[in-house]
Amino acid sequence: MEGMSLPLLALSFLALLFAGYAFYGRFLARRLGLDDARATPAHARADGVDYVATPRFYLFAQHFSAIAAAGPIAGPILACQQFGWLPCLLWIGFGVVFIGAMHDFSSLVASLRHDGCSIAEIARMRLGTPAGRAFMAFIWLSLIYVIVAFADITAGSFVSGTEELEGTGVAFNAGGAVAAASVLYLGLAIVMGLVQKLLSPPLWLVTLIFVPATFALSWLGTEISTWLVFDARTWGLLILGYCLLASVTPVWALLQPRGYLGGFVLYSALAIGVIGVLFGGYELQQPAFTTFDTGKAGGQLFPFLFVTIACGACSGFHGLVCSGTTSKQIDRESHAHTVGYGAMLAEAFVALIALVTVAICTSEQLAGKKPGAIYGQGIGDFLTLLIGPENRTFAITFGAMAFSTFVFDTLDVATRLGRYLVQELLGLKGIAGATLGTVATLGPAALFLYTSEGGAYMRFWSVFGASNQLLAALTLLSIAVWLRKEGRGNLFVVIPLAFLLVVTLWALLSQASSSFAASQGWDASRANGVVALVLVGLALFLIVRAVTELRRARPAQG
Repeated sequence: MEGMSLPLLALSFLALLFAGYAFYGRFLARRLGLDDARATPAHARADGVDYVATPRFYLFAQHFSAIAAAGPIAGPILACQQFGWLPCLLWIGFGVVFIGAMHDFSSLVASLRHDGCSIAEIARMRLGTPAGRAFMAFIWLSLIYVIVAFADITAGSFVSGTEELEGTGVAFNAGGAVAAASVLYLGLAIVMGLVQKLLSPPLWLVTLIFVPATFALSWLGTEISTWLVFDARTWGLLILGYCLLASVTPVWALLQPRGYLGGFVLYSALAIGVIGVLFGGYELQQPAFTTFDTGKAGGQLFPFLFVTIACGACSGFHGLVCSGTTSKQIDRESHAHTVGYGAMLAEAFVALIALVTVAICTSEQLAGKKPGAIYGQGIGDFLTLLIGPENRTFAITFGAMAFSTFVFDTLDVATRLGRYLVQELLGLKGIAGATLGTVATLGPAALFLYTSEGGAYMRFWSVFGASNQLLAALTLLSIAVWLRKEGRGNLFVVIPLAFLLVVTLWALLSQASSSFAASQGWDASRANGVVALVLVGLALFLIVRAVTELRRARPAQG
């Protein structure tokens, strides 16, 4: 299959995504009973801070930029190098249509029907208070891992530039350029939010002005690349300081405009990828399939193909975004189909582009390169089709800054979600409660970043990868119980739920075993093993609670 036409493969994948949206997405909409006559939380609880009705196109961009970070890029590249591109392509395509997008869509609708509550609060309502509190604690810990990882990645890119710039010979401070462009980007988002709030211009005019300005900042960052030069630890703490402010800022002032502009950066990366895939003349160089078992820890196709790709096909973090911020901004219930289901399909296409960037390279070209470098080089090569090979350095620089933007956009969303959870868990209200919830979420992350060297989060990332899809499975547990008690069929949830539980529990038990075997005393490996077992225990507890509630459930009539 190595000789298969790359454009034909990509078009077939796109056809699958469109068919999934048009047919399976509509099937889910009917099953979930979307009704525009029902007031959404954005209207019923409108407060101008968190609950703000938002136009569908605007919210789609914001939601897309919040869920699409480094995960759908790194995962497919790593999995392709282990198992070949065909298993990756099949899991991304069919996994996203029947599992990942369904998970996001149903999470969003479940939150809409529960007054905009988080998925953890829904679990408390449907599975009981002990289960709900345990679920909240698990999600909160997971969000701390996300914040640590993305803050550490971003701080590193602000110091030395991302991997994509290594060896390109740029004449400016690569890290300073990325830092300056990112800071200016956040400032531009604030200006856009104020303009919209005070002047209420039409969205097309705002787009025409601020979107080109966003791309201009990539160039401006290279011109002032020496203005913001700090070490990684300082940048890490400054980024967490930004998250502290962003978490308690009204969504119209930062989260919405930042997400909207970030969405266009993502759209541009996708458009560049489409041009490269369809018109670049590239051929698949990697084998379609390599092996079922690489002989290394975590090298078995089942279950590790699924948890390695993770975000490109299904991500538990998306359920937190859907039920944490997006559900509070949905204008009409019918918009949940586009925003919840559609944005996840778009993320799968991000994963496809990432998969292509590795599949068109020979093994010699990939030797020694990390996923970020592979992706950045691929996007840079695709962009040169438009701006010429003589501008390849600039093209790769743009790819680096875009990649940094993807990661940075997720930080303030994760912090706000952590703040919501702490407030729900402890009953904290008002600005004081919001501030305390934010500090409680950022405190452990700040301690980790202050006491560790750059890149230290990687010691714990393998377990977190599996826990991400375990979170999706636990989310679907709560949704299955909710649907049962509402008298609605839940088989479309139960089947993917069973698959995810088998995959994630198998992966976590395997990781625990290999971690304990590799540990020498109390070290990172042993900590990973303990965490993996705790996650397995939590999952088993929630499964028991869900089965008990399903047996007790008496479906509502009518």
